[in-house]
Amino acid sequence: MNSTTRFKLSAMMFLEFFIWGAWFVTLGTFLGNNLKATGSETGAVFSTQSWGAIIAPFIVGLIADRYFNAERILGVLHIVGALLMYQMYNATDVSIFYPYVLGYMILFMPTLALVNSVSFNQMKDPEKEFSSIRIWGTLGWIAAGLLISYFFHWDSKEGTEAGLLKNTFLMAGIVSLALGLFSFTLPKTPPKVSSDEKITVSDVLGLDALKLLKDRNFLIFFISSILICIPLAFYYQNANPFLSNIGMDNPTGKMTIGQASEVIFLLFIPIFFKRFGFKMTILVGMLAWAVRYALFAYGNAGELSFMLILGIALHGVCYDFFFVSGQIYTNSKAGERFKSSAQGLITLATYGVGMLIGFAVAGKISDAYKAADGVMDWKMIWIIPAGIALVVFLLFALVFNDKSKAEIDPKTV
Repeated sequence: MNSTTRFKLSAMMFLEFFIWGAWFVTLGTFLGNNLKATGSETGAVFSTQSWGAIIAPFIVGLIADRYFNAERILGVLHIVGALLMYQMYNATDVSIFYPYVLGYMILFMPTLALVNSVSFNQMKDPEKEFSSIRIWGTLGWIAAGLLISYFFHWDSKEGTEAGLLKNTFLMAGIVSLALGLFSFTLPKTPPKVSSDEKITVSDVLGLDALKLLKDRNFLIFFISSILICIPLAFYYQNANPFLSNIGMDNPTGKMTIGQASEVIFLLFIPIFFKRFGFKMTILVGMLAWAVRYALFAYGNAGELSFMLILGIALHGVCYDFFFVSGQIYTNSKAGERFKSSAQGLITLATYGVGMLIGFAVAGKISDAYKAADGVMDWKMIWIIPAGIALVVFLLFALVFNDKSKAEIDPKTV
């Protein structure tokens, strides 16, 4: 790969995840403050990510892989996305905002697969080259959070009260337009499948991998993956509003500690996995969710602020030790024939079904523990997902008993 191509792919990844991090992290705070959304309404807005994840395979599998170059579809989706972002910026009521964010997420979620396709198409050795490109995506997400907190101060107490978080959509829209135009300069990535070749819904959704559920241990893992996404949704939906509400300075900037942690703990996955095995690795990930939420429940923005920072920093353990190790396990159980469909099935189960349920539950819990004067009982809002994560941890520890060795495929790490 020459230096020009490497630069273009790195810039593409940086902008792709900058866009997502520029508005999604502060979305809960924006909805509650600017649009006066209830917990259930907030949950419905966040669930658009899940609907996008469910619909994305159809856009990629039935259109992108068959008829058009990936870089051109990427460009069109981001340009249209920029227009939707502008409408979200102008929305003054959640009922007006919802259709635009739903449309946006249906268009954005497929771009996550498209940027990978464009990248892999230029690599002779993806196992060695992809991580150095993908890390720019994490840096983009971090940069967005730092700009919001430390440069623009949109998430400060004064900025939030003044409604300045709406500017996150304008910023994301401008960058989305830039990436849309830039995409047409990316290396050509032609369709992978002939337009004459028949592709079924089963192929697109990875349903061929359902036969893996006949394996009792894989079925337990599959169900656990859906269940653990319920507490996961609480973090995406409530973390930024929580930190802002209790008075933590620069909450969005501080939440980027989670992404830095994710990069660091990713390096430990192969070592931990090889030494302790899949079951222990995934149990550590599950337990970390319970510990993280307990820290949120009992920490504060004063002398116990270190508990909140530690809870944010646990994101690397929570995400990497569960999701990355889960991808490795799925890869080892699927076999060569069903590798892609099995990964698609797990993605559908987690980001689709699991988080769809999770956002609905998180919304109802938030409403249930919101007093008439608007004061939130954050302790209970965090104790409940901590309890859910602990129950999933115990069930998995007791009933999962796969003693087979899962081989680590570097493509999944």
